[in-house]
Amino acid sequence: MKTLLILGAGSGGTVVANKMVGWLNPMEWQVVVVDKDAQHYYQPSFLFVAFRMNKPEDIAKPRKKFLDRRINFILSDIDLIQPDDSQVKLANGNTIHYDILVVATGTEIRPAETKGLLDGGGWRNNIFDFYTPDGCVALANHLDKWQGGKLVVNITEMPIKCPVAPLEFVFLADWYFQKKGIRNKVDITLATPLSGAFTKPKAKAILGSMMDKKGVHIVPEFNIGEVDNARQVIKSYDEHEVPYDLLVSIPTNMGAEVIARSGMGDDLNYLPVNKFSLRSEKWENVWGIGRLHLFVGDQVSNMGAQIAEGGAKNLLDGFSRCCRPLLRQPNVIHLAQMLNGNDGRITHLCYIHYIPIRPPKMVSPGNHDQHDNDTRNQDHRERWTSSSQECPSKPLHHVGHGIKMV
Repeated sequence: MKTLLILGAGSGGTVVANKMVGWLNPMEWQVVVVDKDAQHYYQPSFLFVAFRMNKPEDIAKPRKKFLDRRINFILSDIDLIQPDDSQVKLANGNTIHYDILVVATGTEIRPAETKGLLDGGGWRNNIFDFYTPDGCVALANHLDKWQGGKLVVNITEMPIKCPVAPLEFVFLADWYFQKKGIRNKVDITLATPLSGAFTKPKAKAILGSMMDKKGVHIVPEFNIGEVDNARQVIKSYDEHEVPYDLLVSIPTNMGAEVIARSGMGDDLNYLPVNKFSLRSEKWENVWGIGRLHLFVGDQVSNMGAQIAEGGAKNLLDGFSRCCRPLLRQPNVIHLAQMLNGNDGRITHLCYIHYIPIRPPKMVSPGNHDQHDNDTRNQDHRERWTSSSQECPSKPLHHVGHGIKMV
């Protein structure tokens, strides 16, 4: 019996597992998924938990609920990956030998990478994140009783998961404090390493204008060197200081520690893979799925950039060499959301959306003749099958976050 081993049961690992278990011969293959957490969190909603728009229990469900019953799900942390021996050692003491390995271990915040952020005495007191379950809940509790002052949102460095999230946060903060009736008592500042609100010139101009209208201040090209919570300031490497009463940090984003322990990643713990097949450049039976480094020079649109089915298939067809193509489905649009570096070029593929296309409801024959009816529906189908825009007939589904493309 051959083993397809998937490390990580986030959105990416879960989708891969469910697709492959249906395509592989069960008499020849077993699909095994390993994750250290029993709960799956819908991460885009962390932002809404912070502002009491969602409850924590609304965005969490057991991981097993999303996995096909034919999949062997193992709840354990991962101690070491040994790709030269095609085996993985688990924290529970077991060792799993694999024929194919899919790394979908995701990305994590690392506040300890910034001096004074985690160890300066302010963490979860007047310094918070909203990229973790505990962080967004702690921030919500603090905002409930906070009566105003200097709110600073700081991006420590790029790239990060969902680069638009800090902007969403400041806009929601503006709305939230207006709703509480204390907006006039709150000074909102975004301190960012970027040259403006965002990366590409048009997006930067439009979003910057929106922030000006809402009274949100921008401190551009702010490369944080340390947090001095005793003085309640963040200090850049060039000695520029920004004072705060409440600091909301987007800490350094890095891949899982097991990638570093296993000697498989770069300095940010991301696994180098081929940008077309997602196959490891070093180990032929290792793939990565999720958060990806794209090649430098990619000029895809920066904010929520989307690529259509052909582009997404090219990223995922690496599985075709040994199993079957991943996510190759008829009547499906694939969309990819990108992450940007400081220079505005794509650096990471954050997650992939897939949207089943449903034909629109037929117009009543009583209002239009059949020819007009058929033409209208055909035009609709052609418009959405040839477009990289979001199809309005089906909500987006996320596919995962962890990996470097070369």
